[in-house]
Amino acid sequence: MTVRVLPLIITAVVLLCPMAVSAVEHKYSISQQGDSIVLSAGTLQKTIQVSKGKLTTQSLGVGGVELLAGQADEVSLSIARAKPNRNPLELAVGSGKAIRVQAAQADGTDALSVDAQKGEKDVKQVAWKDERSFAGRTWQGCFNLSNVSICRLAPGATRLIIRVHSLKDPVLAGLSINVIYEVYEGYPVIRKWVEVRNNSANWLRVSKLVMDDIQLAPAFRSQTLLTPSERGAGASIVAFSHKDNRRGLIVASEVPSALRMIQDTGASGYNSEHFEWVLGPAEAFESEPTFIYAFSGEVIQTPSAKSLPLDRAVESGFRSFIKKHLEISPDYQEASAPQWASWTNFGPNVTDAIIREQAEIAARCGFSLLEVDDGWQRGRLGSDPNPQRFPDMLKTSQYVRSKGLRFGLWISCFRERDADDFKALPDAAIVPEVRRLNGVAMSFAGPWHQYFANDLLFMHDYFGATYFKQDFTNIKFGDLSPARASRTRKESLLRGLRGLLESQAVIRRLAPSVANQVTHEIYWGTPGTPCDLAVLKVASLYHIPPNDYSGVGHWKKRAGVGKEWARYDPTVLRRQLVKGCFNARNRFYAHRGLPLECIEYYGAATVNWKGSLTGEVQDRQVASWLMGAPQVFAGDLASLTKENIERYRQRFEIVKRLQREYRVYRNFQYSGVPAPTDTEWHWWGKLNEKGHGAVVVIRGGDGKDRRAINIPWVSPESTYKVTALFQNQDLGTFTGKQLQAGELNVTLPRLGQEILELSAK
Repeated sequence: MTVRVLPLIITAVVLLCPMAVSAVEHKYSISQQGDSIVLSAGTLQKTIQVSKGKLTTQSLGVGGVELLAGQADEVSLSIARAKPNRNPLELAVGSGKAIRVQAAQADGTDALSVDAQKGEKDVKQVAWKDERSFAGRTWQGCFNLSNVSICRLAPGATRLIIRVHSLKDPVLAGLSINVIYEVYEGYPVIRKWVEVRNNSANWLRVSKLVMDDIQLAPAFRSQTLLTPSERGAGASIVAFSHKDNRRGLIVASEVPSALRMIQDTGASGYNSEHFEWVLGPAEAFESEPTFIYAFSGEVIQTPSAKSLPLDRAVESGFRSFIKKHLEISPDYQEASAPQWASWTNFGPNVTDAIIREQAEIAARCGFSLLEVDDGWQRGRLGSDPNPQRFPDMLKTSQYVRSKGLRFGLWISCFRERDADDFKALPDAAIVPEVRRLNGVAMSFAGPWHQYFANDLLFMHDYFGATYFKQDFTNIKFGDLSPARASRTRKESLLRGLRGLLESQAVIRRLAPSVANQVTHEIYWGTPGTPCDLAVLKVASLYHIPPNDYSGVGHWKKRAGVGKEWARYDPTVLRRQLVKGCFNARNRFYAHRGLPLECIEYYGAATVNWKGSLTGEVQDRQVASWLMGAPQVFAGDLASLTKENIERYRQRFEIVKRLQREYRVYRNFQYSGVPAPTDTEWHWWGKLNEKGHGAVVVIRGGDGKDRRAINIPWVSPESTYKVTALFQNQDLGTFTGKQLQAGELNVTLPRLGQEILELSAK
């Protein structure tokens, strides 16, 4: 058709792919009537208006109740042009200066010392001019052609694409923006992302991008963080509830690491401190998605706590959605638990002899995987073994595997200058150069991220490694090598994170049996950012901060070796071990919006100094880490007594059986029972859809010896046999109604714990 210059031209296309979308509104559907588009996802409904030069949210409701403060922008962003009009490389390369980083300690955990004074200064080679802000309500005058497409996808998804074009603007003519939505059969979810495509003749900078610029009414702004907001990164999952807690939205972002932003109003997009993107002519930028998930229901008083509709939604439908449609924690990737790591009490001084010694004891304890941490490589960097410490790493790995253990390796994103990486890719290092030990940081923003993935696949094939712990900090420093596509230091942050995630996607695709673990350090800093949705879409496991060394004594020396150990009081160490268990439960619980089988908290200390590690403390470790999956244990296994070894073996056998029979790692219920405490009692479920599996019960340092334990997550009409596995005691047979009512009573000593098995009667 011939395009006329009008205030707005709207075209609507309903695509047949593979079937036409009926004009009749369905429960999970997208439909258009005139200027209005209605997205229906069960109890969640959103109405968008595309008219008169505007793209706005008219209504957002849950169960017929309006959540918005008023008409809202669908998308907002800022655009500026480069002057002069060319590629805006910011950094003068080649001065020889560098940033030096080294390991440090702070607040009882690992940290990073950064000498930023040696970094090169940014040299502005272009200026950004005529920056303009655009929002859905103010697009008129620039974006004056719109198109609406609705497409039915398989399986069970419907997509909406709203595209706007700039026709006459002297700078932006040729620029278009696609706003893309999806709804999914069976889930109260609307997922959304944005594309910006540049067919103008100008170099442009996109910044301040908010993909879903909603403004919730004040009554719906009570927030619950379902992942932590800390260390420079906002939470990736935030619930916004009405003040009566009966309904609301879960706002979730798939933006990685510190680049993410969820505002107090419910809007979600990029953190403007770290995000910008440069578009040359004929280039495009596609954002990461964000989505909203509705919840509603009654607040139910149970015998021990209040059961909120938010909590019930998180532990059931929400978790099901992210596993199915974001492919988080796919069924073929089982947790490598229980696992032992070599870092604690050995540090980088690990050797072949130490690993053989520890492997023999780890096998007797019942561990499933042994991970050789930092120190096995030449120069502690790269992927070539240190010949003095590991004369034949293949034989080391074969010995570990001969004990019935899976074999894991630590790997970093730094390399020495004579590494094979530089022979293949001479320009693979970050610019400005970032130095650590005798190596330099490598660039995930360029082709090296593919080399890195291929290298890990080789180590899997050659050494038989089925677990990789990926470590050290490089991305946050930026990367402006001319060999990279990044045009600005700020842009390179997202490019680097995307390269890291792409390397993990390659590993998942080509070696699905490998547990590819990403640490908080490689994902941003040391100690770094919490876990999020973006990383779990491609990684099996995420190592959350901070590393916990409670009760290990000297965390870099073998138990009893050196005069430092004389000052350690075993009673004090025992209290620290108990505290470490509570820390683990708190950190797991803080990430409860995510599948906890993907979370690694470091770590349960396998160190016994003069009786510090008792059998009761071991039980507490196993029970506490079973909030997710029992990963990671670390510490000098040679310090364990025969009783310690036998205790671990017995307890791990219990957990392994529960995992085989009920897949307990993949389930987590917490609604309607007390939150984690180390004073009173609390408990949580690891039950499957039939209500079978485990309920883990913890008593703190106070409270009564006997407690009624209500179990809200069972089927009320079913009958269950309840067995106390630590005590090896049959507690009887109960109906689901009786368990929900708290008719089960459990007796525990102070700081006691129990695993209750619920099985079919």
